[in-house]
Amino acid sequence: MNSLPRPTGIFADFIAPQCVTLVVKEKIMSWSGDDFTISTVDGRPLFKVEGKALSLSGRKRIMDMRGTHIFTIRKKHLALHATYYLESPSEQMIFEVKGKFSLIGSKSTASFISLSKEAVELEMKGNFLNTKAEIVDQVSGLPAVTISRDWFNGRELLGGQQTYHVTIAANMDMAIAVAMCICLDERKNDK
Repeated sequence: MNSLPRPTGIFADFIAPQCVTLVVKEKIMSWSGDDFTISTVDGRPLFKVEGKALSLSGRKRIMDMRGTHIFTIRKKHLALHATYYLESPSEQMIFEVKGKFSLIGSKSTASFISLSKEAVELEMKGNFLNTKAEIVDQVSGLPAVTISRDWFNGRELLGGQQTYHVTIAANMDMAIAVAMCICLDERKNDK
């Protein structure tokens, strides 16, 4: 995967310095809802996600490994297509992923104001079973993220827990890439 021509994202601390692949694993036993661990392929932890039990908007708090709350993912209920948004710790909307109509697979557009104060749009297209997706930066036309889901592994067959491999281009925000992967998982679960 190539490098994006400019840093693309919201969180400067999480801009990928080079192409990186992260493993996003849904926890098997979780009392709070959808919890995930996010690490590099060599096992170095990067983020953790805590789902909130009995939350109507499916709240998920994303934290770095020091336990610092970075943002919360929430679902909008009064939307024509599946729509998710990221909320800062001060409860301001900073990012939105809107589902779009697609005959085959899934399609979503993410929009936010980047570090450089520019409006950014990313388009995510997934296949029919949401086992693969590609996220493209609409300005450069370059792939920013690819997502693939382990297919027919024991964790998924026994407990419905997913494992995703998220490959992120250099200059792309890793936290945003993880958020979009979780939104893809939520959209799959909503079906």
